[in-house]
Amino acid sequence: MRTRLVVTFVVVALISAVTATALAYRDARTAVLRRTQDAAVNDVRTRVTAVAADFDLPPDQRSLARFAARVSDGLGARIVVVRYQDLVAVSDPLADTEGRITVELRSAVRAGDGTRFQRVTWRDEPYLVVGMPVTYADGDRRFSGLEVFAITGLRAERDDTAALLDSVRAGILPVVVLAAVLALLAAGTVLRPVRKLGRATRELAEGDLGSRVAVKGHDELADLARTFNETADALQASDARLREQEAKARRFVADVSHELRTPLAAMTMVATVLEEDADQLPPDAARAARTVGVETARLSRLVEDLMEISRFDANAIRLNAAETELADTVRASLALRGWTDRVEVRLDEGVRAVVDRRRVDVIVANLVGNALRHGAPPVTVTLGTRAGAGGEWVTVEVADRGPGLPPEARERVFDRFYKADAARTRSAADAGGQGSGLGTAIALENARLHGGTIDVAEGPEGGAVFTLRLPLRRTGEDAE
Repeated sequence: MRTRLVVTFVVVALISAVTATALAYRDARTAVLRRTQDAAVNDVRTRVTAVAADFDLPPDQRSLARFAARVSDGLGARIVVVRYQDLVAVSDPLADTEGRITVELRSAVRAGDGTRFQRVTWRDEPYLVVGMPVTYADGDRRFSGLEVFAITGLRAERDDTAALLDSVRAGILPVVVLAAVLALLAAGTVLRPVRKLGRATRELAEGDLGSRVAVKGHDELADLARTFNETADALQASDARLREQEAKARRFVADVSHELRTPLAAMTMVATVLEEDADQLPPDAARAARTVGVETARLSRLVEDLMEISRFDANAIRLNAAETELADTVRASLALRGWTDRVEVRLDEGVRAVVDRRRVDVIVANLVGNALRHGAPPVTVTLGTRAGAGGEWVTVEVADRGPGLPPEARERVFDRFYKADAARTRSAADAGGQGSGLGTAIALENARLHGGTIDVAEGPEGGAVFTLRLPLRRTGEDAE
């Protein structure tokens, strides 16, 4: 912006200087030429009138030459040409006058319309030619047939106007330099508050809601700074309210979940007893007892997941990381849930990384449980490493041969409580049966806690492929 402002100032100053120079040159040149023309016309008219008073007509060649000489003597260095019918006399016999007296001027003088003048260029030199007819002084202004032309050089006038033009042109450079200096000063004055406002805006965009700018003066920039500060104040107040509401919501979820644990524990014990004795109950009572057991287990899982999510939201989760053999961790997770015979594994041995083993177990259990519940066999778990941005990464791929997920579902599958199919009880499964609808969200939070992520895509042979990526860190390296 500074460059554009300086260039604009300089261009405006240059255009103004050139325009002023052109106008000054035109006016000066016109004034000089007009003064010369008026003086020449008056001198020629006065001198011709004085000489013609005692001149006898018709003249011969000798008398015509004397007439031309007398007129020329009274006009200084001007060349005088006198014509009478076919006779022509020149005050300077060596002068070439044919190229300087035009046909148009001769015709105008012969027409008897009074004194005429014309500027001509002959051999790259400017001249002023004044012509007039000599008339009888008996009151009716009859044309005597005598024509007088006076040729005056305009070299001095040309040099004067050229010198004026050179002096004005020489003044353009200082004007442009001065305009550039003034533009830099103006740019500094105008852009300094703009830069401060831009810096404050960037700080605000980066999360510093306390960023403000000083308000100076009462111009438009001051109004803009004042508006920015008011906007930042409103944004900060709104952010504070939202944070307070968010904190209250997290506390509410955590408190509710905590308060539900005690009655749920009691309900779980009662449901367990009822399920154990269900075979001794009537069919309807047995079915109701089993339903109560299933739903109580689901409600317990929902409470546990809500508490886990609330801990993530409160940034109260910390990794208990240690160097772990990942192939053993995946196998142990499958064996714990009885999925070893239902899942095909392709695990690279010897892959060790610094991770929280319990949280990796939660991720694997959620992804595999999701594939078993909503996909179709075979379900495949693949463990390996690959190079990528930032170094080496551990990858765990969980693939099935089910119907897969449509694109809109893949974009939202990690949202909390999102259900890809209304007929399903949830969008993501976890370690034990029906879950809370938070399984994939919790898995993703655990992956992010390790500095990794989880992606979902369509498999090459159909079905869904969930890919866990974790940075391959070993003992001695920094771990989050």
